[in-house]
Amino acid sequence: MIVRTVLGDIEPASMGVTFAHEHLIIDSEVVAEKMPHISLPHVEEAVAEVSECAVAGVGTMLDAMPTGSGRNLEKLAEVSLRTGVNVIAATGMHTRKYYEGVDWVDDSADDLATHFTAEILDGVDGIRTGVMKVASSTERITPQERELFLAAGLVHHATGVPILTHCEDGKGAIEQVSALVGAGIEPGQILLSHTDRVTDRGYHREILSIGVNVEYDQSLRQHLVGSDDTARLIADMWHDGFGHQILLGTDGARRSLWTTFGGAPGLAWLYTGLPGVLTGLSLGHSEIKTMFMTNPARVLSFNPPPDAPMDDE
Repeated sequence: MIVRTVLGDIEPASMGVTFAHEHLIIDSEVVAEKMPHISLPHVEEAVAEVSECAVAGVGTMLDAMPTGSGRNLEKLAEVSLRTGVNVIAATGMHTRKYYEGVDWVDDSADDLATHFTAEILDGVDGIRTGVMKVASSTERITPQERELFLAAGLVHHATGVPILTHCEDGKGAIEQVSALVGAGIEPGQILLSHTDRVTDRGYHREILSIGVNVEYDQSLRQHLVGSDDTARLIADMWHDGFGHQILLGTDGARRSLWTTFGGAPGLAWLYTGLPGVLTGLSLGHSEIKTMFMTNPARVLSFNPPPDAPMDDE
């Protein structure tokens, strides 16, 4: 098993503390014009923010901007090289608002899969991706989004790569899982993002009972308004026996969250602040280590096909 980072493949045991849904670089004209609050095009600023995470003890970060949505693999590689933090990059697609004027988003599942598979196995200018991302924009998957989910099945079977999803406003998780499982992907190889935007405990129990993994990422925003909803959700899911399916991230695309831009609480707070909140809810060191280290090492690792190029070739 390996974890594929922008600087090469590493062993899962060397990941260390892992943030499982980050946005370190968003380099897009569409974003700069229409979503400037999440425009993050500069390496220097990313290096400054990620360096604070490194000092806090973070070893790996998954950058969740996929193909064509503002991802810049060369810049991610420079951030990783300069900070010493492993960075996993994503292939696949985000929601369609990031792709104005881009024709290939309407390609068939087969054509999409061919492109995404190449980014995992061969890379772009030698930099390879280590997860595939899919997204749906409502609770129901649209016909074109379904092509993307079918492509995920083809890519996964060709590469073994784990599948990361974007659940808009935390919703639609059950249909996403149904589509991915229908495409032949085992639930344990699926990681759903943002579901903690929904507070209904029954919804989370239904998701986790299927055997998928979830990535909870709303705690930074909640901390600013004095809420601990996600922390309490984490504690409840541990109590219900689902703790080994939980990963943590910041989803920290907003410039207002970065200390580099004068914002708060900073991405590093996920590891410097949240554990204390969780401890106050009766979760111990072992549970916290499981979510930050053990679970990511399992969920984000995969076996490339035997004939795929490896780093030592």
